[in-house]
Amino acid sequence: MTKIEELKARLEAGKAKLVPGLVQEALEEGNAAGDILQAMIDSMGVVGDKFSAGEVFVPEMLMAAKAMSKGVEVIKPLLTSTSTSSLGTCVIGTVQGDLHDIGKNLVTMMLESAGFKMVDLGVDVSIEKFMNAIKENENVTLVACSGLLTTTMTAMRETVKTLKTCGLTGFKVIVGGAPVTQEMADEIGADGFAPDAGSAAVKAKELVNA
Repeated sequence: MTKIEELKARLEAGKAKLVPGLVQEALEEGNAAGDILQAMIDSMGVVGDKFSAGEVFVPEMLMAAKAMSKGVEVIKPLLTSTSTSSLGTCVIGTVQGDLHDIGKNLVTMMLESAGFKMVDLGVDVSIEKFMNAIKENENVTLVACSGLLTTTMTAMRETVKTLKTCGLTGFKVIVGGAPVTQEMADEIGADGFAPDAGSAAVKAKELVNA
């Protein structure tokens, strides 16, 4: 078993304490930081697929995400110096009236590891806050709106509508959260929808590269 294979297995098992050491060992073995990152992204993809299929649940997903973030910390200094494939800045937040952040935090980690610079506005984010963040940050290519309560779907609808008609340009809007569906995303005018963190990273890349 190579160090990278071992790293992937440990990451999928959510062994956050072991992952940084394995990342270091993989580097010492001569693996490029970008290849190690890709291996970790692939592993999170596996965890995401299992989560979608109901084989693992939120705790396992969070443990794997935590393990990944610990691994990314080790290679981040090496990546920033070589990263040319940055996908721009993503502004993310849970819409106004909603205080859920587990899903948003997972998506933040996944998008950051995919190559986005993340600006996390937290929970209960007003439309103004989203708009200010787009104006204040450079190269915003994506705005991600999360919502887990059916009662806050009105806020999500208003947020997306305003973002699309406010005159600010150059970014795509992606939405997600338990009650959100592809149909709803289409109806409210979002550019994309993702049912979980793993597919959010794939969809986000698609949207900004389109």
